[in-house]
Amino acid sequence: MPPHGLAVPGGVISHTGVAGLTLGGGMGWLTHMLGLSIDNLLSAEVVLADGRVVRASDTEYADLFWALRGGGSNFGVVTEFEFRLNEVGPEVHLGIFFWGLDDGASALALCRDFVPTIPQRSGLLIAAGLSAPPAPFVPEQYHFMPGYALMVAGYGTAEEHADLVAPIRRQLPPLFEVVTPMPFTALQQLFDDGVPWGAYAYEKGLDLDQLTDEVIEVLTAHAGKKTSPLSFIPIYLLDGAFSAVADEATAFGGSRRPHYTCTIAACTPDPAVLPADRSWVRSLWEALRPLASNQGSYVNYMTDLEQDRVRTSYGPAKYERLARIKAEYDPENVFHLNANIKPA
Repeated sequence: MPPHGLAVPGGVISHTGVAGLTLGGGMGWLTHMLGLSIDNLLSAEVVLADGRVVRASDTEYADLFWALRGGGSNFGVVTEFEFRLNEVGPEVHLGIFFWGLDDGASALALCRDFVPTIPQRSGLLIAAGLSAPPAPFVPEQYHFMPGYALMVAGYGTAEEHADLVAPIRRQLPPLFEVVTPMPFTALQQLFDDGVPWGAYAYEKGLDLDQLTDEVIEVLTAHAGKKTSPLSFIPIYLLDGAFSAVADEATAFGGSRRPHYTCTIAACTPDPAVLPADRSWVRSLWEALRPLASNQGSYVNYMTDLEQDRVRTSYGPAKYERLARIKAEYDPENVFHLNANIKPA
């Protein structure tokens, strides 16, 4: 982000590729305030399967533009994105509150109660099973301790953010906390060390309407069973500006109603550890499936690209429309190494 207080909704890892992020939807710190990356996309230059280069927007190749906003890499190679810029920062405010495994149920219930209080100019991320990093702001006795974290970003004044997060510590005193201003670029880099280049990874995701007592019971039963300190369960709140966009306005795979998307992410630099945490991911995912609101998944979180789950993620009407557009722009399914949409 240039130092002009302007930004586009991205993810939560600064080195995430913009193309894959955007084509699947693109959620992160700014989703509550500004929606998804695709909600801020104005146009895209695309190399099609037959070699043509076109620019898709609301007024040119509008059907392709609709499909690109959530349909993944099924329709061509995007060589240029044009985004709408939004005023953010350049300084923002962050509060991190961390509780141990024993306080998991209370911490997640607090998060559930806190969500309705957040204003438009804010963002939120819940992390279950997160191991506290060996960072300067973490007391040494908590380094690598697994637990639960609530992270609240504020894009207004320091006073507004302080008032917003004050009830958190009153309701359930954390093991440690940090409330601080920082550049927006630093917020985007907060998790970079937890997803190092070359790490071995595996993940599965699903949508949850609410953090019900049943969901909390499943999460707390599994969160502490991961092996790698880098494995954890990020839970994204999807509401606010995200829900102001109609379901049919883009090809985003999932409902636009307010809900959570839960990712179970295994990550380790040691290949010997991955099988254990891959089993942990699958076990927790199976336990949450009966409580999920969408038996598909956010397509950017699909490691196993099962065709039935791709269809379920989009729903019948949206998938059929995507398949018709696929048949027009890629009838031979050249672009198939993805969450694949087969040509109608």
